Amino acid sequence: MTDTPDRPARSLGRKTIRPSLTPRELITPAPDLFGVWKAKVITLFPTAFPGVLGESLTGKALQEGLWQLETLDLRRFGIGKHRNVDDTPAGGGAGMVLRTDVLGPAIEQAMADTAPNWPLIYLSPRGRPMDQSLMRDLARADGVTLICGRFEGVDERVLEEYGVQEVSLGDFVMTGGEIAAQALIDATVRLLPGVLGNQASTEEESFSAGLLEHPQYTRPAEWKGRAIPEVLMSGHHGKIAEWRREMSERITQARRPDLWQDYQRDKPRK
Repeated sequence: MTDTPDRPARSLGRKTIRPSLTPRELITPAPDLFGVWKAKVITLFPTAFPGVLGESLTGKALQEGLWQLETLDLRRFGIGKHRNVDDTPAGGGAGMVLRTDVLGPAIEQAMADTAPNWPLIYLSPRGRPMDQSLMRDLARADGVTLICGRFEGVDERVLEEYGVQEVSLGDFVMTGGEIAAQALIDATVRLLPGVLGNQASTEEESFSAGLLEHPQYTRPAEWKGRAIPEVLMSGHHGKIAEWRREMSERITQARRPDLWQDYQRDKPRK
């Protein structure tokens, strides 16, 4: 038996209560918190999570209930005695493809109790590249469901049926989507209110204004004959801001001409 998706959830404090035919514990180590951004991950390797997401600021924020993580073990939806999740490609070829009748039910369970603003994403090398704009959009959503592929990918009909967005970590191929999913979650969670503690950190970093970040320095003032730029020690905030902007522009122009071209096109005319 499964949860009934046709009745709305209600909250008791921060916990979410939904009518269910499946018995649940009243007190659990990780209760479902009402109105808190959540990442749901469909994966064959649920023990890979939280992984690095359980460390440092994201881990602290997870413990404090600033965001939530839920994994769905795709193997539970497998077919037959051996819980098969894949089959050979139609038309022949190497590798295996995740089946529609396995991934489809997993997606339906994951999305059954989600809010309207809840993207469904498949981590795929043919998807749109991850960028800061995407992370900002996801941070403004109610949550996200991520599909971690394996083998040669997933049956195309699944992507069409559920309107799945495809997102890529970069122009290379990995053995699965778990690392890409963790990267996406990390980059999104740090934008959620209260996670970093200092909102200015997200406003001054790379890509926040369409530029790469300026160089950073700290103590000691001199190291191996290399001194911190004098302007940063001047205490003149206006000159420091001007220097940082100039450095960001120089680095972006030299290292990422594609970003520089977009920046030149989009910056306000004087």
